[in-house]
Amino acid sequence: MRLHKYLAKCGVASRRKSEGIILEGRVTINGLLVRDLAQPYQEGDTVCVDGKPVYLEEKKVYIMLNKPKDCVTTSDDQFSRRTVLDYIGDISERLYPVGRLDYQTTGLLLLTNDGDLSYKITHPSSHLNKVYHARLKSIPDAKSIKALESGLVIDGYKTAPATYKLLKDKPQVWVEIIIHEGRNRQVRKMLDQIGHPVLELKRVAIGDIKLGKLKLGEYRHLSESEVDYLKNYEV
Repeated sequence: MRLHKYLAKCGVASRRKSEGIILEGRVTINGLLVRDLAQPYQEGDTVCVDGKPVYLEEKKVYIMLNKPKDCVTTSDDQFSRRTVLDYIGDISERLYPVGRLDYQTTGLLLLTNDGDLSYKITHPSSHLNKVYHARLKSIPDAKSIKALESGLVIDGYKTAPATYKLLKDKPQVWVEIIIHEGRNRQVRKMLDQIGHPVLELKRVAIGDIKLGKLKLGEYRHLSESEVDYLKNYEV
């Protein structure tokens, strides 16, 4: 690998700017100054810029999983239950779930090794909408809907206002609930509070990132535009 390409992969600068850094005499390989742009990097070489070692950045991976029921949103489980990582194959990087979906909830779950992005998405200041579809036994009345949309006191805190929409009422009642918080079992607790416990729950979107037609238990890599959207949305 050419040295300027290695520097770019380490996140030092773009390839063109890395060429300038080499020509300026700021780079050493194994303690020897390098100014030749044709100089290759070989595995095991110690490369320094301005006297500080630089290393290849870990490849960032961004995955969307359609989480099935009966699996936990964690990297491992003390009770040997199936975890969401059991559905991710052929990826050598160590991934971590971004937030959680409870044991019985299905749908869109993000996994990544990008800790900064995960922190941004899950931080309480984030206003990224989470869109859920819930199957209920019956249709909530106007008073219950107003309570959802105004915020409910659950576990000692008041939820932020939610958005409610009736999706269909036959042969089953399905509603859409949009929140931007991510508290433990929040949607289930909100619907319990108004007397309409969830029969089935799935998350279908996080902001503009949509589950689409991804089948249960299957995953895909996020597109470049999807990753850019998550990195650049305003909290």
